[in-house]
Amino acid sequence: MFIYTLPLFFTEISWASPVELLMVVIALLLVLFLSAPACADNLQQLSLNNYLFSAWVGNVRLSWVLWPFFILLNISLYSADTLAKMGLLTVSSWDDVHLMLLLPIIWWTTAIWRSSANTTQSIFAAGGRLLTLAVFFEYGLKLLIRIDYPRLFFVCEELLLDYGSCF
Repeated sequence: MFIYTLPLFFTEISWASPVELLMVVIALLLVLFLSAPACADNLQQLSLNNYLFSAWVGNVRLSWVLWPFFILLNISLYSADTLAKMGLLTVSSWDDVHLMLLLPIIWWTTAIWRSSANTTQSIFAAGGRLLTLAVFFEYGLKLLIRIDYPRLFFVCEELLLDYGSCF
């Protein structure tokens, strides 16, 4: 996450500096920490039976919801971005990958927010919620780059069939 988008955001787009973005992230983490739900006392009773539904309802530990999908999501985003930067993935296919990942991200965000009480410390709940917001910020940056700055990200010279997407 943010491997290709933040350098473009800071160097080419220049809407904010790294210090300003860091201050926003720290303030957001503080707000999320102060509004975090109380931690659960009975973490041993949580089970992984019917995992997807249990996570959706919030009956799974936060770490079991956060890390597996976060790792798979970052591998998928990194692969799609790397292939697009190398010119092996067209702009439309890059859009399709991100659109296919959008509904699982919505499921994941809902599961994180509902499962945030199932952790030992409130900072973990705030961190998990901050990561979900960071994913949506990443998607916003990618949408901005896709619409306004496609020539900075994509290899438009090699995309003969999809050349119109680079304008």
